[in-house]
Amino acid sequence: MIPLLLMLAASGDAPRSAAEAERSFARDAQTDGQWTAFRRWADDEAVMFLPQPTKAQIWLKDRKDPSNSVMWWAADSFVSCDGGYAANTGPWIRGWAKAAGYFSTIWARRPGGGWKWLVDRGDALASPRAAGERPRVTRASCNGRPTTVAAVRYRDGETGEGQSDDRTLAWRWHVAPDGGQSLDVWLWDGRRMKQVIADRTAAG
Repeated sequence: MIPLLLMLAASGDAPRSAAEAERSFARDAQTDGQWTAFRRWADDEAVMFLPQPTKAQIWLKDRKDPSNSVMWWAADSFVSCDGGYAANTGPWIRGWAKAAGYFSTIWARRPGGGWKWLVDRGDALASPRAAGERPRVTRASCNGRPTTVAAVRYRDGETGEGQSDDRTLAWRWHVAPDGGQSLDVWLWDGRRMKQVIADRTAAG
């Protein structure tokens, strides 16, 4: 089911949360064009995967919008304690479900209050991931002292990672030379960094 909120006219107010930013981003893809929306909402250092990691703004520059934009909406939004970072994940469809899959996007609130995406990746599935009318929002605990996610050294390929300023949300992506991908996200629960997203895409 496509959330009705995605189809409503855009509000003039800036998104207050990453979940609202995701909804506005997806709506812009339908009204203004897919790559136009991706450029508008991407951070200057944003990364997407083709399948190798690529600076989004470079790849998107002057790219023409497809006639049929992908449609997506967040099923879950995992938010840092300070509210400055979030990881959204959910389903996507194209051509009225002739193609479907999932996405995961890392968001950051920038100076001035605007939201920009930092990492965006996904994969195709036989059918989209289940999602309700509104995303489930899970906020990190503000209790205790967040631990640092252990570093992982891969034998080959490219890796990127980051964390919220308060260290309650962390993420790491890896792309192997054969194109296999992973994206992991952790959220502080007051005692430990709990893994909340573990996306995997096989080579090829």
